[in-house]
Order: sequence, then structure tokens, then C-alpha cells
Amino acid sequence: MPNTKLLIFGDPKAGTPLMLASPSTALDLPLKILVAEDAAGKVWISYNSPAYLQARHSLPANLLPNIAVIETLAAQAAK
Repeated sequence: MPNTKLLIFGDPKAGTPLMLASPSTALDLPLKILVAEDAAGKVWISYNSPAYLQARHSLPANLLPNIAVIETLAAQAAK
């Protein structure tokens, strides 16, 4: 298996309102970022964006800040 790391993180204060608004959100919480190196040595960072999660679970826009941190963390991981 290539060099791979899965970062798992969450906060009950942020996640609980999401699950109350849409219980299916529990399928995607806690949030995850996958960092994987391919056979050529290129590193890939993968995660479900807040916009994708909003559409997938019909989340109200006012709760997106609860999961927006994933984009900041992914950007930091890319450095």
C-alpha cells in the first residue's frame, strides 16, 4: 500500500447541530482528509467539501461554517 494517512477530526459542538438538522450527516462525521502518495510519488489530498456535504444531506446554509474548517485544514496539509 502506498504511503497513506487518514486524518479524522471533529467537534461535537459543531457536528451535533448538523446531525440534528439532517441525521444522515452522521454518515460523513467526523470529518476526514485522506493524504495519499501515488506510484509516481505525487501526493493527493482528498476530502468531501462543505458544498458537497450540504447538497448530499440538504444542510441549511447557516450550518456550513460548522464544517468549513476542513478546507482550511486541507490547504494547510497541502503546504
